Amino acid sequence: MCAQTSIHDTSHITYEGLLEGNKQFIANALDADPDFFTKLANGQNPPVLWIGCADSRVPANQITNTAPGEIFVHRNIANMVIHSDMNMLSVLDYAVNVLKVKHVIVTGHYGCGGVLAAMSNKQYGLIDNWLRHIKDVYRLHADELNAIADEKERGDRLVEFNVIENVYNLCKTTIVQSAWKNGQELGVHGWVYSLSTGKIGDMNVSTYNNENMDNVFKFK
Repeated sequence: MCAQTSIHDTSHITYEGLLEGNKQFIANALDADPDFFTKLANGQNPPVLWIGCADSRVPANQITNTAPGEIFVHRNIANMVIHSDMNMLSVLDYAVNVLKVKHVIVTGHYGCGGVLAAMSNKQYGLIDNWLRHIKDVYRLHADELNAIADEKERGDRLVEFNVIENVYNLCKTTIVQSAWKNGQELGVHGWVYSLSTGKIGDMNVSTYNNENMDNVFKFK
């Protein structure tokens, strides 16, 4: 049995240790199912695309108790859906039009470093160009956010708004709208994960069509 190490103590993580960990992973997987890797190699058919934060504490499969092959994952700083991001759009296009996923979920998390950085007036460097999109989310909801005196609560609320706005951004993409127009079954959702409790909160913005979208964004 492996020795228990604090989740915050990464001193035991080494390059060589990762390779040894891979060997242990293979042994455990084959012990549970001798055909595990044969099945994985035959292809993937995940019903979900997860657009999440790159934060190492928010692993999609682990916090949803799913196995490899069950969630298609794209991650970036602060789980952003930006209409000019070809990386995200390429993943989305493949997931929707090739894998035919049934759900796309934008998942943020409380205590997100990118969101908290965007709340400040500090200059960080190249990432400032990315954080600008989050600052725009703040601008849209400034009245409510500025009324929250507690900084942590204000940050948590901005995390929620950021998820909600990026769900809207996802719905605006030609990829999602074309899927809906063609009658494809596709739900878009927004979640926020709590690092302190492990619970996922549904932001209740799920949609399966563009009926509630502002008319200027609709494709007909």
